[in-house]
Amino acid sequence: MSRHVDRPPGVDADLEWCHEAVQGVSRTFALTVDVLEEPMSSYICVGYLVCRIADTVEDADDIPPEEQARLLRLYDAALDPEDETTIEAFVENVEPYLPPEEERSDDWSVVAHSPRVVRTFEGLPHDVREAVTPPARELVQGMAMFVERYAEKGGLRIQSREELEEYCYYAAGTVGNLITNLLTRGDVASERRAKLYETAEEFGLLLQLVNIAKDVRDDYEEENNVYLPAEWLAEEGITQDDVLEPDNASGTAAVVERTADHATGYLDDAQTYLETVPLTDGNTLAAWAIPFLLAVGTLRELLARPEDAVSSKGVKISRQEVFAVVGAMTSNAGRESLAELKELIYRQPYHVARTSAD
Repeated sequence: MSRHVDRPPGVDADLEWCHEAVQGVSRTFALTVDVLEEPMSSYICVGYLVCRIADTVEDADDIPPEEQARLLRLYDAALDPEDETTIEAFVENVEPYLPPEEERSDDWSVVAHSPRVVRTFEGLPHDVREAVTPPARELVQGMAMFVERYAEKGGLRIQSREELEEYCYYAAGTVGNLITNLLTRGDVASERRAKLYETAEEFGLLLQLVNIAKDVRDDYEEENNVYLPAEWLAEEGITQDDVLEPDNASGTAAVVERTADHATGYLDDAQTYLETVPLTDGNTLAAWAIPFLLAVGTLRELLARPEDAVSSKGVKISRQEVFAVVGAMTSNAGRESLAELKELIYRQPYHVARTSAD
């Protein structure tokens, strides 16, 4: 279905391409985009892709860290309206690291088409660009800083709880602020605006911590990154480079559980954020409640079986539960139901709980 927003003529094909691209790079965020209405659906879609380009470069373990940081800072310059660096210059510099087109993942396809993403972004209304650019650039700058910090290690090695939260802020708290900037462009009461900004970062940190806890194996094997804090692993007698050793499975699982437990501390603020977001300009409660509730379900599984995050089995919630949550939030569930749904899903899979209630 075509999406139409107030844009210059001749770039609708680019916007359509962005909507198709987001389906490939993130099923969770694609779901958010799908349940938003226009124009917010396009604003969030394009804003997310702007951030995803940097994320793909940061995660590439085949690019030397010094080069990763240089590329990220070049991309940041291309996003700076006051800088003369072009997005074409970024692509020219990243091209030696692009996989062959026939072997290119969806993520790398978006990087290769960065000019198309940025061109689409530049066609969005001025106030939308002003809302997205500062937090997007802060995300890129934070990623470059972390890559530089651990350049000698060849991959990120988070040392402490404080550094874990710092990383999560740059990776996801900034996105929470980006979303909030977009949602508060209109006439929003000062008290409501303040509450949104007080809880926006926590909403992002919750989702990022859940991802870190469940993706321990993939992060290490595919990206050479260890986000489980070294100080927590040390308490279990484990070094970060041995995080996946079979003999360390129970100790690493204990740190996974500790990380998941830390994430639960952000649940209430994330819920408050959802209960406060304005439903205007095409925004919907479902767009943000669905990833929130799926994160709650993932936390339930992590806390019940943290050892799965270390094994090849992995941690995931069932497709049936995903469908049930999406169905609930896209039908008639409102803000008043969030607390009940959160508690229900935290205890057992939602489709099971719903069937039992019926």
